[in-house]
Amino acid sequence: MEKKVTKEMGIMDIAQQYPESIEVFAKYGLGCIGCAAARFENLEAGARVHGFNPDDMVDEINALINK
Repeated sequence: MEKKVTKEMGIMDIAQQYPESIEVFAKYGLGCIGCAAARFENLEAGARVHGFNPDDMVDEINALINK
C-alpha cells in the first residue's frame, strides 16, 4: 500500500488533499475540520490530544485513499 498520508501532515492539508479522510476523522469523533487547531496541528498531535493512536488513523486513511 502506498502511503500518501503521514502523521506529520497537517490535518487541514490532509482533508483538503483527500476529502475522503474526513470519514476517518469523523469515525474517531474528531470534528477537526471545524476546529481552529486543525489549521496548525498535524495528525499526530490531534490524535494524541484526543487519545487515539495516530498510526491507526494514518493506516485507515491510506487504506481508504488507496481503494
